[in-house]
Amino acid sequence: MRARPLWTSQELVAATGGELRGEVTVPMNGVSIDSRGLVAGDIFVAIKGDAHDGHAFAAQALRAGAAVAVVSHIDDEMLASGPVLHVVDPLQSLEKMGRAARQWNNGQFIAVTGSVGKTSTKEMLRVALSASGNTHASAASFNNHWGVPLTLARLPRNAAFGVFEIGMNHAGEITPLVALVQPNVAIITTIAASHIGHFNSLDEIAEAKAEIFSGVAEGAAAVINRDTPYFDVLAKRARQNGIKKIISFGKHVASDVRLKQVALHPTCSCISADVMGEAVTFKLGTPGQHMAVNSLGVLAAVKLVGADLARASLALSEAKPAQGRGGQELLQLPSGDVLLLDESYNANPQSMAAAFELLAVAAKSRKGRRIAVLGDMLELGEFGIEMHRGLASELNKAKINSLYAAGPMMKHLWNSVAASQQAAYANASTALIDQLAENLRGGDSVVIKGSLGSKMGLIGDALRQRFAVIQKEGI
Repeated sequence: MRARPLWTSQELVAATGGELRGEVTVPMNGVSIDSRGLVAGDIFVAIKGDAHDGHAFAAQALRAGAAVAVVSHIDDEMLASGPVLHVVDPLQSLEKMGRAARQWNNGQFIAVTGSVGKTSTKEMLRVALSASGNTHASAASFNNHWGVPLTLARLPRNAAFGVFEIGMNHAGEITPLVALVQPNVAIITTIAASHIGHFNSLDEIAEAKAEIFSGVAEGAAAVINRDTPYFDVLAKRARQNGIKKIISFGKHVASDVRLKQVALHPTCSCISADVMGEAVTFKLGTPGQHMAVNSLGVLAAVKLVGADLARASLALSEAKPAQGRGGQELLQLPSGDVLLLDESYNANPQSMAAAFELLAVAAKSRKGRRIAVLGDMLELGEFGIEMHRGLASELNKAKINSLYAAGPMMKHLWNSVAASQQAAYANASTALIDQLAENLRGGDSVVIKGSLGSKMGLIGDALRQRFAVIQKEGI
């Protein structure tokens, strides 16, 4: 029996209200907004981004195998390349597709937000829930005004579970996204200073994150980190949005899902927890105490959506860090191996401290230096200087020997550490590469971290090109 396509022409026209020009002749089994990663049979939605307008690539997408291109204006090249769906606004049409797909699916949906740990928690949920049924989750960090509707538009009708990461830079951005998802469970990992440059205080960030409770499904539950000082505020906002079931998780003794014991290892953690009265012991394949705490929120959600808790706990041993979020590699140098922890995807003060702690755990059994290669934490506004300086105490707590710093804000940290810790400073990340590579010695342990805009990932890429990667994960 032939599998049902993800979308039919009739459904696409009905959802978007568009006018189809030409005939769709191949099954529509995917949705794409980027012609570079397009798979034959995808619906190509030509949205206009900050840097590029998808209309410039619509004809190319059709020639590459797109089933149809969703566009707001048509030219002869598009018509000659394949069928097009003419709509008023492609992004709005993507939202309409997402809304329709949500209505077609009767599975259980989970939405995740928080200042730190959204993507890692989403990935843990993907692994944990997949042990109980077909699970659909956001790709990468598709958590914004196009990422959430795109993930929904790709939703298989037979998915038992849907997991959606929801992010924000400004107040009001979560509300329309959660209204699309209509989750059965809404998770807040924690409240921290991420994007605080767009807010006046952490209080305002907490209020913005609490928007995730505004568009939940009837009978939904809230899962909130009990260790955050904002727990009471967040729980109150959940109740104000009609949520009656509020589940807390964390180390706090009053947590509904409580961390009882944790043994931290370089590449994993062994955890004993009480999950709403049920004792659970499991291995988590993602290292770090912050990951251990977030795994409790994962198990809370697993139980709330009716998935198998035992299977989920066992599956979490297979969870791995997302790219740029703590993956570990051994690089081969003539003098021995170097442990590389790639945390280059993003940064704020709390995630910086967690990365230093992770380095300290990973380096315990190694004889070399502990090296931090850090780039600016962005979007901190007037708090930026103080927050960069404040990292000095966290470096010392983790017994970091050497600091390589890049960016104008990191100069404030550079000036705050002891002269013995100052290895190199530069205005841009790439200017550190040669000196870092030349100074590495066998036995060293290195963490690379900074906001995405600081381009610290280029340093990790350069090290991998210069030195052979002899082992990944499981070190």
